[in-house]
Amino acid sequence: MTAIFVHPTAEVSLQATIGQATKVWHHAQIREGAVIGEECIIGRDVYVDADVRIGCRVKIQNSALIYRGVTLADGVFVGPRACLTNDRYPRAITPGGMLKGIADWEQGEIVVGYGASIGAGAVIVTGVTIGAFAMIGAGAVVTHDVPPHGMVVGVPARLVGFVCACGKPLSQRESSAGTVAANGHVETNTHAAHGTIICPTCAAERGMYVRHGQ
Repeated sequence: MTAIFVHPTAEVSLQATIGQATKVWHHAQIREGAVIGEECIIGRDVYVDADVRIGCRVKIQNSALIYRGVTLADGVFVGPRACLTNDRYPRAITPGGMLKGIADWEQGEIVVGYGASIGAGAVIVTGVTIGAFAMIGAGAVVTHDVPPHGMVVGVPARLVGFVCACGKPLSQRESSAGTVAANGHVETNTHAAHGTIICPTCAAERGMYVRHGQ
């Protein structure tokens, strides 16, 4: 398998774990306790905080910020300058005016499901779960959970539809349809290991057709 590549300007803690064939590019910082799977791409100026968990074949584009408490499943895409946060009520100081320390705030968590995509400049507020193959629009501010295959846009983000595993938007009929294998076996609108909903093009490529009108 291809060796790990770390650009000379990147800062990777000796206590971080990096999977085989992963590439870490210019000026990225990966802190202690972070775990990154195989075949990932960590772009220029990316920040991966301590103890973050990142699966395999994840792409994190330039200048994205991934803070402690975040878990990214396999196949996740994080666009440039996206920010995944961990403090719902951020303050620099306590009510008494003292600089806050680690014991003075409660860390939140974010979970991003298999194959989901987070658009450029999006902000994910802590406490959110993003479902498998969901699509977060560029610049969105996500404050609530996003269902699998859900497409959200805006500030605050709102659900505007659903997308195929390939990323293309689905019509309302396609979103509610099941799939039927070429041999006639019926599968509802969950398909394969990760509950995939597929568009007609992807269905045809897999020897299936989409059943409408359920």
